[in-house]
Amino acid sequence: MRKTLMFVSLIALLCYTSCKSEKEEKEEETKFLVTSPWKKDTVVTRQYVCQIRSISHIELRALEKGYLQNIFVDEGQSVKAGQLMFQIMPMLYQAELQKAQAEADFVEIEYKNTKRLADSNIVAPNELAMAKAKYDKAKAELALAQVHLGFTEIKAPFDGIMDHFHVRLGSLLDEGDLLTTLSDNHEMWVYFNVPEAEYLNYKANVQTENLLKVNLLMANNQLFEYPGVVKTIEADFNNETGNIAFRATFPNPNGLLRHGETGNIQMTIPLKNAIIIPQKATFEILEKKYVFVVDKDKVVHSREITIASEMPDLYVIKGGLNENERIMLEGIRKVKDGDKIEYTYEDPKTVIPKLKIYVE
Repeated sequence: MRKTLMFVSLIALLCYTSCKSEKEEKEEETKFLVTSPWKKDTVVTRQYVCQIRSISHIELRALEKGYLQNIFVDEGQSVKAGQLMFQIMPMLYQAELQKAQAEADFVEIEYKNTKRLADSNIVAPNELAMAKAKYDKAKAELALAQVHLGFTEIKAPFDGIMDHFHVRLGSLLDEGDLLTTLSDNHEMWVYFNVPEAEYLNYKANVQTENLLKVNLLMANNQLFEYPGVVKTIEADFNNETGNIAFRATFPNPNGLLRHGETGNIQMTIPLKNAIIIPQKATFEILEKKYVFVVDKDKVVHSREITIASEMPDLYVIKGGLNENERIMLEGIRKVKDGDKIEYTYEDPKTVIPKLKIYVE
């Protein structure tokens, strides 16, 4: 009998201990981590698709008719300002120059003879004036012939890089035919479009004497080593897109960037009194963002929020929350709207530095 009582007591003790352990474990499982939004000044980096252009990119065209007699450069070659690039057969223009020179020499002799006679009062002053006019006309025609002959030599207007040829040696050219293009790549102009709201933020935070620096993410996802500066904003917004075009200037000392490349501009925007929350505290329903707000009675309520900006692991909130409210940080998949919970509160200044990026 005594052994039986001891056995029953042992079973009762084990059951009580087991129930107590399960109850404590259950209580621990239902205790959630809660935090608050963090209100502080920060910066966000926004990306914009961009087009890269040479600071000077021009077409070189034939200024005279004729056969392409010589090509002194090659495709992709760097050339210096004044360097001879193409030669159009000059014989016709040389003959015209010689003719103009001969006529100018003849008229000059006539003018000098008439002047001697006028100085001796043998001819009237009007006759001298007519001789002078003929001489001036002949000199003008000579200068024009020299210009036409000069147009048969196509020289580089600035230091740059040649593009491919549109003609070949011996081609019969007409006036205005495209020969090639030439790019000055020592600096690059990078164009990107900015929405109206972000343009207003930019203007509010950047003064003319303190131009905004930007970075260029190239097509291979590598950052270009030299930062650029936003120097120009176009005058008008695009009414269809609501954007306005910015132009940043980048130095290109190594010639890595070429005309026509694409990439992404990274622009850092300062934000005053931003409301910041961890992304892990949010959930999505029908493409809308929500958080669980915990009231003073420890009851959770789902609330829609709007996002102003996104950073790694963080959201900057545009609306729906203030810094004094409490939100669930973990376990948001285990509760539903109206549930009462037990929680542990952790200050956002402790929570956010644990994420992969810290807001400075």
